[in-house]
Amino acid sequence: VQLVESGGGLVQPGESLRLSCAASGFTFSAAPMYWFRQAPGKGLEWVASANAGGGSTSYTVSVKGRFTISRDNAKKTLYLQMNSLKPEDTALYYCAADGSGATRGPGTQVTVPS
Repeated sequence: VQLVESGGGLVQPGESLRLSCAASGFTFSAAPMYWFRQAPGKGLEWVASANAGGGSTSYTVSVKGRFTISRDNAKKTLYLQMNSLKPEDTALYYCAADGSGATRGPGTQVTVPS
């Protein structure tokens, strides 16, 4: 399993970002996929997940209504559209092919200053 996240950056509160996760080394189209994040000094937090087809999604309460997970199985790419960003969304964001985050990539940093 190889996963590489991109799209992070420094944005102001209320702005948007779209994260991407390029997948290889496994059958992406058959795998549920996950986004996690880790804020400074805190543990790994599950953010969102999508089933293999992308038709079923779930979100942690703090991002529901602001973040949207999606996937393009033809491109083997997972996305996380993040709107109305808040300072508390500041974290290193990871995608993973398992529900514990063990297969996560190197991550992409999202910073929203207060």
